[in-house]
Amino acid sequence: MWEAAGTALVAFADPYRLSMLLIGLLAGGIIGMMPGLGGIGAVSILLPFVLTLDPFSGLAVLLGATGVVYTSDTIAAILFGTPTSASSGPTAIEGFAMARRGEAGRALGGAFLASMIGGLVGAVVLTLAIPVAGPLVLALGTGELLMLAIVGLAYASGLVGDSPTRGILSAALGLFLGTVGVAPSAPELRFTFGMPYLLDGFALTILALGLFGVAEVVVMLGQGGAIAQQRFKLSGWADGARDVVQHWRVVAMGSVIGVIFGVIPAVGASASTWIAYGQAGSTARDRSLIGKGDPRGMLAAEGANNATITTDLVPTLLFAVPGGPAAAVFLGALFVYGYYPGPRFVQMNLDLMFLIVWSSALAAVLGAALCFAASPWIARLTRIEFGLVAAPLVAVILLGSFEVKKSLLDFGALFGFGVLGWLMKRAQWPRAPLLVGFVLADPIERNFWLAYQLHGWGWLGGPIVLGLMAVVVIHVVLTFRRALAGRRARPAEAAPPAARSGRGLRLDIDLLLALGAAVVLAAAVVRSLELAPDSRLVPLLAAIPGAVAALALVAGHLRGRAAGVPWPPRSEVIQLVLLGAGLAAIPLAGLLPALGVYLLAMLWTRTRLRWLLAPYAAATTAAAWGLSKAFNIPLP
Repeated sequence: MWEAAGTALVAFADPYRLSMLLIGLLAGGIIGMMPGLGGIGAVSILLPFVLTLDPFSGLAVLLGATGVVYTSDTIAAILFGTPTSASSGPTAIEGFAMARRGEAGRALGGAFLASMIGGLVGAVVLTLAIPVAGPLVLALGTGELLMLAIVGLAYASGLVGDSPTRGILSAALGLFLGTVGVAPSAPELRFTFGMPYLLDGFALTILALGLFGVAEVVVMLGQGGAIAQQRFKLSGWADGARDVVQHWRVVAMGSVIGVIFGVIPAVGASASTWIAYGQAGSTARDRSLIGKGDPRGMLAAEGANNATITTDLVPTLLFAVPGGPAAAVFLGALFVYGYYPGPRFVQMNLDLMFLIVWSSALAAVLGAALCFAASPWIARLTRIEFGLVAAPLVAVILLGSFEVKKSLLDFGALFGFGVLGWLMKRAQWPRAPLLVGFVLADPIERNFWLAYQLHGWGWLGGPIVLGLMAVVVIHVVLTFRRALAGRRARPAEAAPPAARSGRGLRLDIDLLLALGAAVVLAAAVVRSLELAPDSRLVPLLAAIPGAVAALALVAGHLRGRAAGVPWPPRSEVIQLVLLGAGLAAIPLAGLLPALGVYLLAMLWTRTRLRWLLAPYAAATTAAAWGLSKAFNIPLP
């Protein structure tokens, strides 16, 4: 063992291979800020180049890229409220709210440091993978994996303040959207309406960019001004470090959650970050700040995502089962280099195992250090007028969404989810449970049918399953008790006017969303009953509770107990219409011409520097063309 460690150390310390790791860090840092690419985009783009290198150097490039991509993706999430991947959604929620308070440096510094800690924890677990991880993975059957997913869904739906009904409805909508496409348990199409585009279901990247990216851009453009509403503090990065020290338990728990879901094959950072975020919010003593710029949820999520991306290599190396999409590409690179992961891989290639561990640890430290050092200067972008920031941001969002399926319908889906996210934000509905439900729909369905086919209903009696069931029940009961206690403790004079107006019905955003959800989910129940028994379970599991929750909200409005939500300002509606018109023009004129005209119209309404409009729009459009060439994205 020590001989192999020495061999790996000599190879690792070679200046050439260290330079390859740094190249991977720089490439991953840039790619991580691009919506729609993330870890899978980083390793996929770099793969053709690294295969020309020796195995140690090539793998160092890939590990450097994946080690920093989930750290650098926090930049767009915090500064612009745009998650470049689903796993950066919690950071977009809390970090962007902090940036608007003038605390961008604090948010960036805390997020980078938490990411580094998560990566180091993952590297330690990877080191201990030989004696520990194998038995752990083998001890978790399909029933246990199913219950872990349900625990995550329960915690995510608890991020709702004093309205668990809206959290349940949001999670149900996400779970339902995740069932669109081919059923994994039967050869049957669900809710595709004869559209080939929906055969593979909706894309997670487009859903995340619409719910958070488009929604935040529309709101910020409507409000005008800069991102930060208060003066920016250059020393904020130190405040972020203090947040990590103060909330070290939150970071530690997030890292542990990331490790658990990294070791479990095919779950990935998209689920672990939201589950860590939900756990941090549900266990906080003061939950009133969750979703409004609370660093605790962001730190938990950042600790989880880097721990997950590192420990994804555990099942990849021990069982040749990729822990996530990026790990799948890494596995392919190992095959090309002539290494075949499996139970004997570690014993036969112990020097390579040490190289992977050290590369992952150093990538986590150096990646966070680079981002951490730059955070005070990057945060200055929050003082720029948002119209100027929104132009390149929208261009990158469009390119990132089109990269997924390369279909013109990608833009329609992006706009539809953007409108939904905008309405949910204005109605103060939680968007996090929807994204979590969507992510967990497939593992819930696959693991249920595998457990049922292998064990019948006997899988319900396993000790781990029963323990996880108890966790779910206790969490749901405590969530509703807290919500009821909060309502009783709220003074009557503090209630919104619509809640004190007695019986009656007034159409507002909250009621409009509830009615729309009730109609959609009720129709889903009817359609699900026509499906084969193997295909209908999860759609019904989503649609029935969701429809009940939606009808409960409507009933609350009828009884005059629901608080009315004012309609959004006309300035936001104008920005939404402009964006919709720009997207509708893409099939007619092409992406670049439509983008250029949209940017001119948007800048005209939101920017006072009239002389700058044409050259800035032209430069942004040209930059979008350059990005498409650099990342091989075909333009419609």
